[in-house]
Amino acid sequence: MIRVVLPAHLRVLAQVDGEVRLDVEEPTIGAVLDALEARCPVLRGTIRDRRTGRRRAFVRFYACAEDLSHEPADTALPGPVAAGAEPFLVIGAMAGG
Repeated sequence: MIRVVLPAHLRVLAQVDGEVRLDVEEPTIGAVLDALEARCPVLRGTIRDRRTGRRRAFVRFYACAEDLSHEPADTALPGPVAAGAEPFLVIGAMAGG
């Protein structure tokens, strides 16, 4: 079981409270995002581009205090995240000046 923490605006959009718990066969970034979008179809296109599947520019992924935002989709998640001890974080990046 993978625990996913979404930013507040995506939790509201997906109508979920707290963490989203997902069962995935292969604990990779792509598999988690596929499972998240399957469970919450309204999130399709908000985290990743629908056509390319690439991460949106102002979305970041973290696991065990490690930035995984620029890693390929087939990157395995750290052991504590795969075991459900630590969450996979989806963060909305800040921008402005």
